[in-house]
Amino acid sequence: MNMAKMAYTTNQAPIRTPRGTEYEAFARVTRRLKAAAEQGTAGFVQLAQAIHTNRQLWTMLAADVAEADNGLPRDLRARIFYLAEFTAQHSRKILRGEDSVDVLVEINTAIMRGLRNTVEAA
Repeated sequence: MNMAKMAYTTNQAPIRTPRGTEYEAFARVTRRLKAAAEQGTAGFVQLAQAIHTNRQLWTMLAADVAEADNGLPRDLRARIFYLAEFTAQHSRKILRGEDSVDVLVEINTAIMRGLRNTVEAA
């Protein structure tokens, strides 16, 4: 009887919005960037992998805001596209050992704050 009742109960998993999914993607990659950076030179492989994932995320975001039918305001789309370009350039500096991951973490955290405000307002 219990199994029958459970089959018809509502799913307790939260429903994810697109913004919530974006937030989670940024949160995951940002955690990976921080964790790898904390390891110093011993974490270089993990850092390179996290940077690669971060660049993929930003590339997808840039492609999305470049679409003509994207609903975001034009100015915001331009700023996001610029951040994607900056992220790619800064990532190269990090991999060459010329800079730290801190700026990428700050940018991702700012994006997460914006996404969280959007998600909470919905």
